[in-house]
Order: sequence, then structure tokens, then C-alpha cells
Amino acid sequence: MTVELPALERADLVESHTPNRLRRYARPALGLLLPVGIALVWELVVWLGLSNGRLVPPPTKIFATIMELARSGELARHITATLTRVVLGFGLGVIAGTVLGAVSGYWGVARRLLDPTVQALRAIPSIAWVPLFILWLGIFETSKIALIAVGVFFPVYLGVMGAILSVDRKIVEVGRTFRLSGPAMIRRILLPAVLPAYVVSLRVGLGLGWMFVVAAEFMGASEGLGYLLIDGQQLGKPAQILAAIVIFAILGKTTDWLIEIASAPLLRWQDAFSRPGGGA
Repeated sequence: MTVELPALERADLVESHTPNRLRRYARPALGLLLPVGIALVWELVVWLGLSNGRLVPPPTKIFATIMELARSGELARHITATLTRVVLGFGLGVIAGTVLGAVSGYWGVARRLLDPTVQALRAIPSIAWVPLFILWLGIFETSKIALIAVGVFFPVYLGVMGAILSVDRKIVEVGRTFRLSGPAMIRRILLPAVLPAYVVSLRVGLGLGWMFVVAAEFMGASEGLGYLLIDGQQLGKPAQILAAIVIFAILGKTTDWLIEIASAPLLRWQDAFSRPGGGA
């Protein structure tokens, strides 16, 4: 049996959903407002002759450089090389950081054994690993991927370990009251409690992965966006440098957005302040 809504109620229902739909599309557009506004202002400054745009080219010149690289096929080659390195390094760093972070957070003996060493290694500047990885692994892809994995490892490790240690003791006691086994305790208590912080650590690790890939591609790379940066600096091409930076920004934001989208269904249970329909 179906229930027919009066026409007025149906109209109110449609109107109530319309602002939500508009809000969904307005939020991404709002994020573009600042960079697009800055680009338009700088384009206007150069067009009015207030700057010659030699060291900081206008957006039209940067866009023309990107299109030129795309037409020649170089852009696809450099993006593919950099993306491959980031994906492989990110995957290795996430696996190692998740496993060691979970072991250190869940098992006190392992934490006292591993954590001091990991914290000491975390303090080493990223550039200090470069000569060591070149010596151990050569100047080819393995050393580059290893450097990216190191950058991703530490935030994931800290995020997982810290999230497990910050789980509310009362929730764990409830699980013990219901006599949950170890695997059931992890699946039903610890995993949901850790997941929000874990997603944040993945996003932080991914951001560091994009930063470390630049250092990695300084290690004798012949292709990649980092190579474009070096090539532009050596040949005095500021438009090429800025084009590589813009592409880095677009790829970094896109991959971060993919993590956010992929994790959204797993975090629907959260009744957080910043959730859609909440206070923000």
C-alpha cells in the first residue's frame, strides 16, 4: 500500500532538498575562490604593466606552458612517472606504518621496544636519507620509492599508535564485559574508534609523500615533475617551474580528495560537528 503525499507537502519536501543539493556543489566552488581570485589579480597586474611577469609569469603563460607540454607528450610521461613513485612509496609506507603502529599501540612491550628508535629516526631530516639510499639502492627507482615510503611511514605510524592509545577505556571495558575475543575486540571496538584518526594520518602521510617525491626526483631522475622543476631552474624557465608546481598542487589535492571520498562511507556513523547537516 502506498501513501500519497499532498501536493503542498511534496513541494515542501523538494524545496528542503534543493538547498542541500546546492550546498553540495557550492562547497567545492568556494574552495576555488581564493586561488582563482589570486590568479585573476596577478593576470590583471601583468596586463596593466605594473609587473613585467618575467620571474612570476601570469596564469595565461603558465597555462600555455602546460598545454605545450601536453601536446608534446612530455606532461603525460612526467605525471605518470611521479604518480607511480608516489603510489608505490605511499603503499609501502602505509603498510609498514599501519603494522608497526598497531603493534606498538596494542602491545606495551613492543611500544617500549620500538617507539624510542622510531622517534629518533623521525627526527632525521629527509634529505639526510638521500646519500644513504643512493649508496644502498642506487640512483634508480628503488631508492626514490624508499625515500617516499620513509616520508609516509612516520605520520601513519604515529596516527595509528596514538589513536589506539587514546581509545576510551570505558569502551574497552564494555567489550570485556560482553566477553569479546581479541579479534572481536579489534573489529568491533578498536577499529571503529581508530578509523577517524587513521584516515587523517593517511592524508598527512600522502601530503608528505608528495613532498618527498620532489627530493626523490632530485636523485638523478630523467623524468617526473621534480625533473621539470630542476630543468626549469637550470634553463631559466620560471613558467615551467610554476607549471610543475601547479600540477603538483592539482595531483596532491585530487589524491587527497580520493582518500576522503573512499573513507566517507566508513565514517558515516560519526555524529561530528563538521559533518554535513551539522554546525559547519
